[in-house]
Amino acid sequence: MNALFKALDDPTRRSILEMLKEQDLTAGEIAGAFDISKPSISYHLDLLKRAELVLADKRGQFVYYSLNTTVLDETLKWMMTLLRKKSENEE
Repeated sequence: MNALFKALDDPTRRSILEMLKEQDLTAGEIAGAFDISKPSISYHLDLLKRAELVLADKRGQFVYYSLNTTVLDETLKWMMTLLRKKSENEE
């Protein structure tokens, strides 16, 4: 879970996730939206992959990145369970 929160802690990575919400994109397409180097974009994409927030799919000579919401769904369910337990204890 630390990888998830580390990945979400950066505004560039959050922007990449917002972009991927709309459609799958290549690293080059993602890099074109930012004023930072391609190696920096690769670093951000690697952190997002390690946090399981994005999936990489090689299609021909390009790698397409897509949003993976599974880990977020699981984390939100866990957080909701904690909130319910806290509410029950306060009653």
